Amino acid sequence: MASNPFIRALVPLAEGFEEIEAITIIDVLRRADVHVTVVSLDTPPSQPIKASRRTLHLAEEMLENVVHSWFHAIVLPGGRPGADNLRSCENMLKMIRHQHSEGRLVAAICAAPLVLENAGVLTERSFTIHPSAAKDLRRFEPLDAPLVIHNNIVTAQAAGHAMAFSLQIVHQLCGKDKARVVAEGLIAPLPSPLIVK
Repeated sequence: MASNPFIRALVPLAEGFEEIEAITIIDVLRRADVHVTVVSLDTPPSQPIKASRRTLHLAEEMLENVVHSWFHAIVLPGGRPGADNLRSCENMLKMIRHQHSEGRLVAAICAAPLVLENAGVLTERSFTIHPSAAKDLRRFEPLDAPLVIHNNIVTAQAAGHAMAFSLQIVHQLCGKDKARVVAEGLIAPLPSPLIVK
């Protein structure tokens, strides 16, 4: 089935990203017919990006070519040093700031909420993060919860929550009915996030 060109998500792959998280996000969103653009920070699409477990992956585009594009969601896989590479990329931070300023969805899993902190979008937002990455936060205190939604920011703790995280993003972008259909096809439970008002 062709993706819906009207619902667009960006998934950046930085050297050292967590495979389970990135592939689950891309797969689940595409099952929901979301048009997913997979970008690299600086690796041409013809060259592989090495993930945290040394598997090799190809992006479809370079970030610099989509930095002014419009997306319903920007979804950040974690892993290290992937999250560190994302948080030192000024184009990525600029996109996240703009996305957040317009109230559009920003999502991050595992260590990737560190990128959101660097972008300056966690002020007055509740979030979660992998416990090993929490020590690297400079200003904010995370919640100890698997999956947290606070307004337009969705965060999840770790690779073990990648399916729930991805299904929640489908829910946010496409509605509960679409999320239920995708979850049923995967024989996966619908997530029960901590929603902060």
